[in-house]
Amino acid sequence: MGQTITLTASDGFELGAYRADPEGTPRGGLVVVQEIFGVNTHIRSICDRYAALGYAAVAPAVFDRIQPGFECGYSPDEVAEARKFIATVDLDAMLLDTGAAAGALAGTGKIGVVGYCLGGSIAFLAATRLDGISAAVGYYGGMITRHADETPRVPTQLHYGDADQGIPMSDVEKVIAARPDCDIHVYPAGHGFACDERASFDAASTMIATGRTLRWFDEYLAG
Repeated sequence: MGQTITLTASDGFELGAYRADPEGTPRGGLVVVQEIFGVNTHIRSICDRYAALGYAAVAPAVFDRIQPGFECGYSPDEVAEARKFIATVDLDAMLLDTGAAAGALAGTGKIGVVGYCLGGSIAFLAATRLDGISAAVGYYGGMITRHADETPRVPTQLHYGDADQGIPMSDVEKVIAARPDCDIHVYPAGHGFACDERASFDAASTMIATGRTLRWFDEYLAG
C-alpha cells in the first residue's frame, strides 16, 4: 500500500519517509511520528492502517539527520542501540522534518499529527509550534512534561500508561495539571503499550486508545 519518498525540510535538508494513501479521496492527512526505533515495520504498518481508514499518512524519518535510514526492532540489543540517539535529539530539527511531512500532505484535507514514544513528544510540540496542523495525538511522550507550559494551538489528545517505566505517574500528573486544555487518558499498561511488536503491548488498552484517537481525528480532521 505504501511507498518510500523523499521530503525536503524548510532548511533544505532531505530526509526519507514512508507514505501510504487511501483509495479514493482522503478524509484528511496524518503525519505519523516514529518511536526511537525509526520508520520500521511497526510505524509503516500504522501508516497502512490509517490509509485503510481513509487518511493519507506520511512517516518522516526524523533520525536521518543523525543516521540516514536507521530502523530496528525491539530486542534488548536493538533497544539499547536505539536509546543512544536520545542524547543527540534535536527537537527543533525534528519539528522541521515533521513540517516537511505535513507539507507533503497538502491537498489531502485537514492535517493531524500522531506520534509514539519520542514521536508522542514531537506530536505535542507540533500542536504548540507548527502552523498548518488541525489536531494532534501523542502516545507516551516522555519529553512532554518539560514542555507542559507550552499551550497547544489545536485540539490535543495524550495517552499514557500507569506502569510506564520511563514516564512516572508524577510526570503524567504534572502534565494533567498544566494542560487542562488537553484530552488526557491513562491506561493500566506500560511504555509502548500500543505497539503490537513489543513485549509491553496491551491489546485492551490499545483498543480503547485507538478508538479515542480515531474519534479525535474523525471530529477535528474529517468532521
